[in-house]
Amino acid sequence: MDIVLIAPFEGLKSTAEEIVKEKNLPVDVVLGDLSEGVRVAKEIESKGVGVIISRGGTYQMIKEAVSVPVVEIQVSAFDILRALKGFLGTGDTIGAVGYENVVYGVETLAEIMDLNIYKVIFKDEDEAPRQVYEAARKGIKVFVGDTIGIRTVKEMGLKGNLITSGKEAILQAIDEAFRVLQVRTQEKARTEQFKAIIDFVHDGIIAVDSSGNVSIFNRMAESIFKKSGTQIVGKNVNEVIETSKLPEVLKTGKPQLGKLQQVGDIMIATNRVPIIVDGRVYGAVATFQDVTQIQKIEQKIRRELYHKGLVARYHFEDIVHKSRIMEDVIGQARKYAHLDSTVLILGETGTGKELFAQSIHNESPRSKGPFVAINCAALPENLLESELFGYTEGAFTGARKGGKMGVFELAHKGTIFLDEIGDMPLDLQSRLLRVIQEKEVMRIGDDRIIPVDVRIIASTNKNLEESIERGEFRKDLYYRLNILSLKIPPLRERREDIPLLAEHFARVHSSEMGKEIKGITEDALKVLLEWDYPGNVRQLEGIIERAVALSDGRYIDVSDIRQVDGYRQDTKEYEIYDSGMTLKDIELKAIKEALEITDNNKTRASKLLGIDRTTLWRRLRKLEK
Repeated sequence: MDIVLIAPFEGLKSTAEEIVKEKNLPVDVVLGDLSEGVRVAKEIESKGVGVIISRGGTYQMIKEAVSVPVVEIQVSAFDILRALKGFLGTGDTIGAVGYENVVYGVETLAEIMDLNIYKVIFKDEDEAPRQVYEAARKGIKVFVGDTIGIRTVKEMGLKGNLITSGKEAILQAIDEAFRVLQVRTQEKARTEQFKAIIDFVHDGIIAVDSSGNVSIFNRMAESIFKKSGTQIVGKNVNEVIETSKLPEVLKTGKPQLGKLQQVGDIMIATNRVPIIVDGRVYGAVATFQDVTQIQKIEQKIRRELYHKGLVARYHFEDIVHKSRIMEDVIGQARKYAHLDSTVLILGETGTGKELFAQSIHNESPRSKGPFVAINCAALPENLLESELFGYTEGAFTGARKGGKMGVFELAHKGTIFLDEIGDMPLDLQSRLLRVIQEKEVMRIGDDRIIPVDVRIIASTNKNLEESIERGEFRKDLYYRLNILSLKIPPLRERREDIPLLAEHFARVHSSEMGKEIKGITEDALKVLLEWDYPGNVRQLEGIIERAVALSDGRYIDVSDIRQVDGYRQDTKEYEIYDSGMTLKDIELKAIKEALEITDNNKTRASKLLGIDRTTLWRRLRKLEK
């Protein structure tokens, strides 16, 4: 029962039923004049009617009595002319009786047609008998009008023609009712959607009008303030929630964002904003979140990031060694793990600085948090900046939709490892220093400060004190990073670890390659012990990996070692540099030799030198300048 037409008289009912049947329209037609029409309207409203159609005084009375939309069947000039037709040429004054919306415009027709009209307007049905009687006393004998008017006229024995409605007017009203119904259905859907959003968001929401009266108080607000919406809505916010501070926002028209507030035993984070239209404050809205819930959600996000791979895989037990010097370094690192100060790990390329960084994280109180590593030398300055600090949507051309979290945000409650910190550009060193000092970051393109709780571990293979003297590294940043210093010895200073490491790498790569190599011969180990390993452990691993790949036996022997590209049988072949050569000359010569041996294959050359491919490319470019 979406649309119901309440006809004030039988003739209108019959015509409407004829139209509905002819057009096959989903419209119910019932009879009901004035107060009876109101009774019917209230009854069908209780049953969920969408739109009501009626005419004349019945329309006016129904409109005032119900809350559903009511569409009026308009009375046209043609409808009035049909009623006047029987009295034309008599010379009598014609009385026009009824509600204003039925006899409206009759004077204009009378003027055009040179008729004498006496107009009688009712405001309610009880006035009809008295006013018709007064008209009759004045000599009016014929009338046109609405249902109540003509019924009263005829009861007094006078002549009267009912102003009926034509099919066009009825059909027009039905069309309008369908339009109203469609709009109402859409509005109802939007209202329900809005209500669902308001009730099921995780924020408590309170809205007030310009007078401070509460118009919205959602379920989460009920939970936070321990009050029912029925107690709050419609009342002044000052009376029911004294701590809302919404009157301040109404008065100033200025938002209050990110405020903390105590409500009973709950700490909440709140935002309060004015509703401004054309410069005028029409109301205000406040949102509230339980800080405990925010922290739980944050922890959940961090755990998800952790499971996405932001995790340290290595522990101190994974560091293969037997030397006393390494035992001491590991002992020192274990002590550092239980502190929260920054750590600066110093060591040549390939000594295992990230292995120590991951082990420190895994033995620290932050071990359940993320471990995020970034190589400061591997990325151009602008890309490194966006990776470190993140960016907002539209911050620069090609910025990801929705923006991106930087590694400091990703490492929240965990550890960030800044590898090759000595190669970080000076401008970024300034920003990094601020993050360390203030414990907060600002994304590129944003003006919002984001607090971060991270432990910083940095590493370098450079002498940072010399870099400071050359103006390549900030002294204040160095002091901030060098709170706890850890120096990893090069492999040539702990030769007793070489056999153990070589055997370990042989087992690992043999298993990976599906081979059954049992170990390394004594002669092969002697050869390995003679080398200086400028690429340290990484270089040794590369030698063993290739030897495993090339070996056809069950043990790696000297012949397998000698097949490895670029490695000599004794250390004397490394001593090919003039005493007058600079360090830069020696490094450039070593890189060029490695490239020559590997037919300019940078991947193989980097492995040969014991450095990663990015470092090889960066150093070659720098040296050639």
